[in-house]
Amino acid sequence: MASSTGEGTGTLEKALDVLDAIGAASEGLAQSELAEQLDLPRTTVYRLLATLVARGLVRRDPLRKVYCLGFRCFEMARQAYAMPDLVAAAALELRALRDLTGETSYLATLDGREVISLERCDGAHSQRSAAALGQRKPVHCTSQGKAILSAMPDEARDAIVRDAVLKPLTPLTITDRRRLQAELRITRARGYAIDDEEIVLGVRCVGAPVVDAAGQVRGAISVAGPAYRLTRARLELLGPEVADAARRVGAQLQLAGTDPTPSTEAAVTALPGHWAFHGAHPLWSADGSRLWWADALAPSVHLYASGQDREVATIEAPVVALLRHGDDVIAVHERGAQRISAGGQSSPFAPWLSGQVLAACNGEADMVWAAVALPEAGTAIGRVRSDGALEVQWRMGELVQALGWHARGQALYATVPGSGTILLLRPGQGAVRRLATVPKGSGRLSGLAFDAHGGIWTALSDGWSVVRFTADGQLDRVIGLPVPCATDLAFAPMSEGAEAEKLVITTARHSVPLDTLANAPLSGRLLELTV
Repeated sequence: MASSTGEGTGTLEKALDVLDAIGAASEGLAQSELAEQLDLPRTTVYRLLATLVARGLVRRDPLRKVYCLGFRCFEMARQAYAMPDLVAAAALELRALRDLTGETSYLATLDGREVISLERCDGAHSQRSAAALGQRKPVHCTSQGKAILSAMPDEARDAIVRDAVLKPLTPLTITDRRRLQAELRITRARGYAIDDEEIVLGVRCVGAPVVDAAGQVRGAISVAGPAYRLTRARLELLGPEVADAARRVGAQLQLAGTDPTPSTEAAVTALPGHWAFHGAHPLWSADGSRLWWADALAPSVHLYASGQDREVATIEAPVVALLRHGDDVIAVHERGAQRISAGGQSSPFAPWLSGQVLAACNGEADMVWAAVALPEAGTAIGRVRSDGALEVQWRMGELVQALGWHARGQALYATVPGSGTILLLRPGQGAVRRLATVPKGSGRLSGLAFDAHGGIWTALSDGWSVVRFTADGQLDRVIGLPVPCATDLAFAPMSEGAEAEKLVITTARHSVPLDTLANAPLSGRLLELTV
């Protein structure tokens, strides 16, 4: 019996040696390499590998003919680190951060002097951060590691910093212990940590520690993405949002949720035509055959039809809205309004509103809604009467950027970029309802559109995305864009029997820095996607 036990233990040790060797080789190992490295007969290695593959602990790459760790290894590791509810508790917050930012969100925990990735919620962009689950990273150069260290007791943190090897992975990696300690003190004070291209050049990250009710640091959550999208200014705006999410995870560890449903991505294409300084105000003709839109800053009106885009009129001042008027459009600008035909004929439109018009939209039949800046600050919103005066129905202390009439819901919506709020205004009711609010780090609200199912869409300028809210204000979809500054959007009228809707998005180019423009060459173009 003793001999049998010893022989079984020896086989187990050899199998563990095989796992250790494969785990230490990032590119995997061939059977012959394993036999040579472990000084074992090739037949023994073959039997051990066959058993490990069958149990899912090892997998064979048929193209390179090497063996790598199997996914069962990671599943077991994640179960050990969850203990038992960290991953489940973080799931909803990871999804919310992904939806609000369009970037990939992560959950990690500390293991010695490294952090290990436990969960990931992929962002809406095709080019995104994609650190592998189970991947280990040095604690000193990641936002997750610095966040965890900042929340630890001083003695434990100092011991890790003292013994850590501060290897420079990029020219921006912190390699001085005193500077690292100072960074951790700043992180503790503000509640979030920043990785400014310290582990991978071109990638930035912001993270915050997850602390449970007993005060134990359980891990950290973070948001990561390309540096040209996650600018330093945007990281500072996102930091408090990530910190709040981390606090909610810590408070809900015993009330863990379920895994979120992943968001879908859509293929975005650029329509033919030249770029605009600030494309805006897309407006479909009633039959959906033509699309009017404006360059708000190089003031002009364009018409896209039959696969071609052309400028039909220039305007004397920046354009703030386009309105349907029969087969023509009215270009509302800072000095008045201009009626423009498809053939390019242009004439002043009168009578029209006096004062600074902030936004306007078509309502039912021939009705027009408008928002006008108040002299004492704020906005007045109401119907435009036939004599060109504004019949005010609502007043507010904030400046409105866009108006949209939702025919299905018989309601007017407005965006307020200053507070990141979408407002719901019902005719005949003086109250103004705040339907939804978007954090500043997600981008500035810009434009409004409504789909056939009652969803409310807006673009996030500087947020690289467009988003959809349900009728009750819940964010339920984020679509990443290849440009930072989407400015407005419009759905084409649906043809009979169509199941999908066509959405056109206008974008801006003038405010995009040159280094970002290299990664977003479609800035200023008309974009189209099917949803």
